[in-house]
Amino acid sequence: MDVRTMSTRTLGRTGRQVSEVGLGTWQLGADWGDVSHDEAMAVLGAAADSGVTFFDTADVYGDGRSEQLIGEFRAADPARDIFVATKMGRRAEQDPVHFTLDNFRAWTDRSRTNLGVDTLDLVQLHCPPTLVYSDDTVFDALDTLVQEGVMAAYGVSVETVAEALTAIARPHVASVQIILNAFRLKPLDEVLPAAREAGVGVIARVPLASGLLSGRYTSETTFASDDHRTYNRSGEAFDVGETFSGVDYDTGVRAAQEFAAAVPEGVRPAQAAIAWILAQDGVSAVIPGARNVAQVRSNAGAATVELPDTFDATVHTIYDRDLREAIHPRW
Repeated sequence: MDVRTMSTRTLGRTGRQVSEVGLGTWQLGADWGDVSHDEAMAVLGAAADSGVTFFDTADVYGDGRSEQLIGEFRAADPARDIFVATKMGRRAEQDPVHFTLDNFRAWTDRSRTNLGVDTLDLVQLHCPPTLVYSDDTVFDALDTLVQEGVMAAYGVSVETVAEALTAIARPHVASVQIILNAFRLKPLDEVLPAAREAGVGVIARVPLASGLLSGRYTSETTFASDDHRTYNRSGEAFDVGETFSGVDYDTGVRAAQEFAAAVPEGVRPAQAAIAWILAQDGVSAVIPGARNVAQVRSNAGAATVELPDTFDATVHTIYDRDLREAIHPRW
């Protein structure tokens, strides 16, 4: 087993060191098109062998399939140091009334079974209704589960900057997961500074804007019918910001082409996109997804990419000119 060395960062109030490039595993639930068991296990193995120690999942990814695969992978080699962040809250109608201690117990018990552990490393509320972030009873329930050893720490996954700031102000929130990429710059203004000040970890998700920033897509590119990049372009199933970061697809393709043109020779656009996020002060980890071994290895390689000083200015120029008006006020 040739495990590469990757830099680690402290994941906020968990106090745990995790690889700065993690692995998002939504796709392993077969929610982006079919992924076989063997393909999924190969992705997890390639990630670990590339130095990735942070896997991000959720109880609803493939109705638990993603968690189960990670649990199987860890059980096969328990000596591996793998930190798993899961999520809960999407197994019920999105109404604050459902965010109770009893439901939290049921959801976390299911995740513990899926992952094969007694104590979950990190449980994140999965983009719940905005009112949940201001409900003291919700966080009292989470504190109870930490005290009981059901979970070691808890965090939140958010849609908006305002939700992130409300969560960061909570004394026991360990981490905030938020969409942050070259097409979604608003978190740079307030979220990263507030998180740094509070000692809260920041997990950057959707780092490639659902693949746009890979530079591989054109206006003619199509996706599988069961891929959210087909069925959620207007927010039909969940927040539209989760699909292409909320960017109009054709606008995003053009912006991605300009982004790719600024990438240094010998670096893939996806690697540059991840490396740019890692360069932002306050980011704990970036969690790109991957459907195959080659993508895993390429993404992990972003940890060693050095970008020229001019690259950040190019990112801001593209955003300010083409995306800010449509994106900045919404999230």
